[in-house]
Amino acid sequence: MDKRDEGSALTEAVYYILLSLHTPLHGYGIMQNAETLSGGRVRLAAGTLYGALGTMLEKKWIIALPEAERGRKKEYVITALGKKAAADELDRLRELVANGEKIIGGR
Repeated sequence: MDKRDEGSALTEAVYYILLSLHTPLHGYGIMQNAETLSGGRVRLAAGTLYGALGTMLEKKWIIALPEAERGRKKEYVITALGKKAAADELDRLRELVANGEKIIGGR
C-alpha cells in the first residue's frame, strides 16, 4: 500500500489535479481547471504538472487514456485509488477546518 495512507498531506497542486481528473482531460485542460477551481490561486507550470502526472501514474491514482487517433493530446482520468487519495485529503482538510473553528471560531 502507498505511504500516503499514513497521513501525509497532498500538495495543493496534486489535490486540484485529482479533482480535475474526475472528467478526462489533457494537460492544458488540467491547468485551466485547477486555476478555475482555485479562483486563480493555483497556476500549474508545465513542469510541475507533468512531474505530478508522472508520480500519480506510478501510484496508479490516474491512468492515461488510449489515444484514439494520431496527434490527439493524451488525456488522463482518476482511478479508484486516486479517488481514495482525494477523499482522504478532503477528510484531512475538514479536520483542519473543524479544529481551527473550535479554537479561532467561525466567522
